[in-house]
Amino acid sequence: MLDVLLAAITIVVAYFLGTIPSGYLVAKVRGVNIQQVGSGNIGATNVLRALGVVPAIIVVILDPLKGALATLLPGIVGLGPWVTALAGLAAVLGNDFNVLLRMKGGKGIATSIGVFMVIDPLTTLMCLVLGIFTILLSRYVSLGSLVGMAALPLFVIVQGEYIGPRLLLAAALLGLAVYRHSSNIQRLVAGNERRLGERSAKG
Repeated sequence: MLDVLLAAITIVVAYFLGTIPSGYLVAKVRGVNIQQVGSGNIGATNVLRALGVVPAIIVVILDPLKGALATLLPGIVGLGPWVTALAGLAAVLGNDFNVLLRMKGGKGIATSIGVFMVIDPLTTLMCLVLGIFTILLSRYVSLGSLVGMAALPLFVIVQGEYIGPRLLLAAALLGLAVYRHSSNIQRLVAGNERRLGERSAKG
């Protein structure tokens, strides 16, 4: 019973770690409400377009960091891999559906990277390289993000895990990424998604 209570508390704490709105806070320091600029998203891509490289780099560092911290928590208090996976998922949910921002938030890619980097660094790095390569090739951040996330459960399966916390977490993170990028997917299909470096009112 004590372990169940500890697991529940850890998952809740992980969610609230995920709600730390890095992009929103970085923009606020510059006097900008990032939710009223560009796409309205609080993630690094919109921060880059609205505020430039340095603020975006700060967000790129902080968003994975909060995911990593949330995922490390269960191990610190002696809980197992299933709670670790649930804590990681909770952190991404906190980022994507932020109770502090009226259930709005980012798209969860950077936080997902931090989460899975704790669980499986090599697989995460392979997905990251694949995603960055796709962005460089296509100049679509959304496409690179989705390609990298789609590779995550595939790489886990290739390693021989057909069921378990790693695979189920990878699948859940992919599902969240697809859901949060639904408008981007529609624009990609329509051929009017904004490329990295392009200026537009919405993206």
